[in-house]
Amino acid sequence: MKKTALIVVDYSNDFVADNGKLTCGLPGQQIEDYIVERIEAYNKKQHDIFFMMDLHYEENNYHPESNLFPPHNIIGTVGRELYGKVNDIYQNILFNDHIHYLDKTRYDAFCGTSLDLMLRERNITHLEFVGVCTDICVLHSAISAYNLGYAITISHRGVASFNPSGHAWALDHFKNSLGAVVE
Repeated sequence: MKKTALIVVDYSNDFVADNGKLTCGLPGQQIEDYIVERIEAYNKKQHDIFFMMDLHYEENNYHPESNLFPPHNIIGTVGRELYGKVNDIYQNILFNDHIHYLDKTRYDAFCGTSLDLMLRERNITHLEFVGVCTDICVLHSAISAYNLGYAITISHRGVASFNPSGHAWALDHFKNSLGAVVE
């Protein structure tokens, strides 16, 4: 029997809200209800949900992203909080044993985090990814998941980007290069 976990990647105000520091805006907002549906489905079955959140500091000039993107997801700011209804549902379920919130400092949710260890401790073999951005953090996380031997599912209804062509390319890459189920 396969055990599945939901991985919610970077669904923060800075990446989704209209006034976010590095927002994908409307495309990110349009996937909100689908992400909430998936969280509710996993929570109802008490299946593991991992909220993987980008973490940066105000003075962080050594970080590779500092040359590529404006400062975003700064610790202690509203921009780093989960966006909208996803934040609301998280606040209602956060004290359950199957709910996990992990900071990440790179695009890849596995790099420098305990995600792989926690998944293996729970005998999880299949990952469903939702969140933003399809062609950056979701992509890099899915590549690591593939390289670590996890089966992957990604719905086009649950991921978004500020780059439409990058989004389309990543969905194709998930399916054709990572063997992911892309719905």
